[in-house]
Amino acid sequence: MKSGKNGLYDDLKRQILTMELDPDQDLDEVSLSERYGLSRTPVREIFRRLEGEGYIDIRANRGARVVPMNHQTLRHFFLVAPMIYAAIGRLAVQNFKPKQLADLTDTQERFRTASVTGDALSMVLENNRFHEIIGEMSGNAYLQPSLGRLLIDHARIGHTFFRPRTDDMHRRLRLAADHHDGFIAAIGSHDEDTVVDLVFEHWELSRENMEMFIAPQGLKADALVGMPAASSGESS
Repeated sequence: MKSGKNGLYDDLKRQILTMELDPDQDLDEVSLSERYGLSRTPVREIFRRLEGEGYIDIRANRGARVVPMNHQTLRHFFLVAPMIYAAIGRLAVQNFKPKQLADLTDTQERFRTASVTGDALSMVLENNRFHEIIGEMSGNAYLQPSLGRLLIDHARIGHTFFRPRTDDMHRRLRLAADHHDGFIAAIGSHDEDTVVDLVFEHWELSRENMEMFIAPQGLKADALVGMPAASSGESS
C-alpha cells in the first residue's frame, strides 16, 4: 500500500477492478484519511475524481460507495459493450501514435507473463490497461469516458475469466492472449476490418464466462432473464 493522494487513488482503482472492494461497498472517509496520512479534504478530492471516472458514487449525506452492479447496469453493459469496443478499435487504427503501440506491446508482455504464472490480479489489471491504451489511441473525447466505464464493469464481471478452473477455461485464456497479439499486429498495419473482427471474437470469448459470474449455478434461469437476447444480438 502506498501513501498520499496518488497512493489512495491507485489503490482504490485497483481494489475496485479486482473486486477486493465489493460493488456497493461503503468507503470510510475517516479510516482512509488515517491509513494514507491525509486530511479529509484530499480524500474527498480523490473521491470526486473517482466518481467522475465511474468507480464510485457519492451520495448526499450518505458518503461514498463503490459503484454498484445491478440488473439494469448489467443489461446496458451487454447491449453496448461490443459496439463501443468496435468503434474504439476503428478509431485506434486511424489515430494511434507509435509510442502508444509500444506501450500496448509492453502491456501485452506483462499480461502474457501473468497468464503463464497464473497471477490473476495482474491479469485483471494488465488486461484493463491493454484496452485503456486502445481507447487512448482512439483520441475520441466522447467514446473514451464510455470505454472507461465499461472497462470497470468488464473487469469486475469477468474476473473469473482470469481464474480458470477447467481445461476449456485455460484454452480461452490462451486464446485471449493470442487475440491481444492480433490487435497489436492489426493496429500496427492499419487493418481496421481485422481489428473489428477481433473485437467480436474477443468479446464472444469472455461473454460466457461473464454470464457464469452473473448467474451462479442454480440461479441461471432467474438471473439471466432477458440477458441472452441482449448479449447474443451484439456478438454475432
